[in-house]
Amino acid sequence: MKRRALWALVAVLALVIAACSPSDTEDTTTTSEAAEATTTTEAPAETTTTEEEMVDTPGSSPDNPINVLFVPSVTAEEIIAGGDVLKQNLEAETGLFFEVNVPTSYAAVLEEMCASPDNTMGFIPAQAYVLGSDKCGIEVALKSLRFGYTEYWTQFIVPRDSDIESIQDLEGRSWAYPDTGSTSGFLVPSGIFESLGITPGETVEAGGHSATAQAVYDGSADFGTTFFSPAVDSERTPLWDGDPNNADVPTDLVESCALDADGEIVCGDDFYPRDARRNIREGAPDVIQQVRIVTLSDPIPNDTLSYSPEFPAELKDTINAALIAFADNDPEGFETAFDAYSWSGVASTNDAEFDSIRALLDALGFGEDDLG
Repeated sequence: MKRRALWALVAVLALVIAACSPSDTEDTTTTSEAAEATTTTEAPAETTTTEEEMVDTPGSSPDNPINVLFVPSVTAEEIIAGGDVLKQNLEAETGLFFEVNVPTSYAAVLEEMCASPDNTMGFIPAQAYVLGSDKCGIEVALKSLRFGYTEYWTQFIVPRDSDIESIQDLEGRSWAYPDTGSTSGFLVPSGIFESLGITPGETVEAGGHSATAQAVYDGSADFGTTFFSPAVDSERTPLWDGDPNNADVPTDLVESCALDADGEIVCGDDFYPRDARRNIREGAPDVIQQVRIVTLSDPIPNDTLSYSPEFPAELKDTINAALIAFADNDPEGFETAFDAYSWSGVASTNDAEFDSIRALLDALGFGEDDLG
């Protein structure tokens, strides 16, 4: 796409998507006043009830863990590997018990969060959060940081030898996307296509961002839409200048891209791609040579940590504090825990920050049924 046309797209989409927590404390009143007004035989019953209530608190025992859900944007094995690191840290820091799960779809994540209203936390993207908030009152608490960014982008990827050079060239071409519940993989590109009057051809719901990159790599689709995060150097400093035309690996470095001793893709001496192509590096170490970025969308609010609607407020505060401390005190361990999503930290957020996504959902007429 010519630069002028691209920014025309940005202006159109901006009209739609740029429309853009003290806790309760547990009652610790003793039973002494009640004991004065009743017989002494009733006091033990009062104490027993309190103990039973404590046992029923989410996370209080291995038999009653807090359910931690991740959306299946990459393979479950990758997510669980990082989730186990997160579980160990949270259990050590909070004294609570956690269980990590990866439901089969974005819709399944929301169903489970709504069906288990007092014991479930989910690491979910903006679209899923907004739909979950409307569906059953899911509450957002934190948003992710990716190397200093509180936002990310949709990238449009194609085989490196493709004749596709612009958004307009996607007319009638086969489209691979992760899941209809993916904000960057489906919602935002759908809004762009709607605003520009572009109708893709055959669609392929690949099942995750990694699978989408793989579909483009394999030639199973003409183009794909996945998340984009900027490349970094070995000190984790972002290397992107903010220009969508410069989102890809510099041309003079493409042929040098290969896996280093740590299994990371490095191009040249110190250029580390962090977009979705990186996720298939083990099976496709030449993915950068085979798949390129055409362009990017406008910025999208980062993924969230959200809680089921009746999750105890004091437990939210405990978990949030532990997660923030994990990121601050052990950044390498935190990045390992969230490697599948490229999180490097967390920050506070609120519902109003997702009004742009709400506006886009309304404009496209998307609802829970569109999650698939």
